[in-house]
Amino acid sequence: MTPVFEALADPTRRRLLDRLRRGGSLRLTELAAGQQITRQAIAKHLDSLAQAGLVTVERRGRERLHRLEPEPLRQVEKWLAPYAAAWDRRLARLKAHVEEEDR
Repeated sequence: MTPVFEALADPTRRRLLDRLRRGGSLRLTELAAGQQITRQAIAKHLDSLAQAGLVTVERRGRERLHRLEPEPLRQVEKWLAPYAAAWDRRLARLKAHVEEEDR
């Protein structure tokens, strides 16, 4: 999971993943539209995401479509689940404590 966390550490890569999540398969030019960095920089970020398994590239004629691969994110979610559950328990205890004091 280290490559996935390294890929997710970069805010530009997270924005690209979010655009792919919302937009489905997108071309580089679509992903670069509205960005403050060059298409070449976007391509490098996409390569990093692909190396981490978060993005796949499909060739359709001359086009290359980039698509989000959710499985690595599911693995991260599964790994984080015990931590989330622990925080949920702590917050529930805090809520009960505050509500008890209000009575």
